Amino acid sequence: MQHNSGIKAAPTDRARSTRRKSPAPETDASLGRIVRVLMGYPTVVISGTKLAQEIGTTRSEVWRLVEQLRTLGVEIAGHPSSGYQLTAVPDLLLPEMIEPLLRSTIFGENVHHYYRVGSTNTVAMDAAAAGAPEGTVFLAEQQTAGRGRASNQWHSAESTGIYCSVILRPALPPSDVLVLSLAAGLAVQSAIQEVDSHALPDLKWPNDVLIMGKKFCGILTEMNAEATRVRHIVVGIGVNVNQNSFPAELEQSATSLRLTTGIEWSRVEVCAALLKSLDREYHKLLENRDAQAEILRRFEERSSSARGRQVRVEEKGGFEGMTEGLDPRGFLQVRTRQGLRTVYSGTVRFK
Repeated sequence: MQHNSGIKAAPTDRARSTRRKSPAPETDASLGRIVRVLMGYPTVVISGTKLAQEIGTTRSEVWRLVEQLRTLGVEIAGHPSSGYQLTAVPDLLLPEMIEPLLRSTIFGENVHHYYRVGSTNTVAMDAAAAGAPEGTVFLAEQQTAGRGRASNQWHSAESTGIYCSVILRPALPPSDVLVLSLAAGLAVQSAIQEVDSHALPDLKWPNDVLIMGKKFCGILTEMNAEATRVRHIVVGIGVNVNQNSFPAELEQSATSLRLTTGIEWSRVEVCAALLKSLDREYHKLLENRDAQAEILRRFEERSSSARGRQVRVEEKGGFEGMTEGLDPRGFLQVRTRQGLRTVYSGTVRFK
């Protein structure tokens, strides 16, 4: 959509086909099935034979899968001759861990997991174009080419953050899609506070969530649309959860939930809370005719910078002024010496 900093239009099929690479393989579903079986018997050592029967494979394959789970950080005691037992609940975003927590939402049936992938948004956009249903979720333990706004790269350390993209197919005109991106920010904010009421996330227009003044979450919304209707939207959400450090170039601007609270968070719990919160926001948007105005009102209320903040906008040569809320479409307004200006696509920096 033109001028929309939070929404990226999808390239044409021809443009995509010239650069498409073979997609990364999904994580073997047998890994999740082994985890579920072991979690079902937390105090019992389970033989390799029993595990093989439960997931429909051989003992040698069970051994291979257990070794693979260990490389992913899952703590499993034992060996083929004595049997296996979980020694700690794994914090992997496997479908078998996530789907049971999402059964009342549109995201509870089609969760795809990757150990390593270029970008969950890229995979989701390709899947959406191929007809994947609304509510399909793509999760990765690590991204090698994670994307943020304005073609920036999203730092995606292995198994420390949430790298998530979902497919939506709302009956909305393209001009209304920015509000969905703002609603995603509200969903992130609510989810974090549900997990820890002491955390105080702050919204920065259009698609950043901050904590203690630093960014811990970014939202990238991409869509494929006709002139009057949306075909599909992919909402990508990256959350820094348990990172202990960042590259030097990000140290002053990025943080994680662990760094700001001093405790380790359950990524499974945060991810489930996030998707449930996004489900609520999405249904409100579709079912309530006043929802768009309500989303804009709540975004302004829950953002310390949407009003009364001195900013510099890197757009059309750059300009400075005081933020003055959102217009009816969700774009940021800034009062400058020359008058009120609307920010469509520029980067907003605090003064």
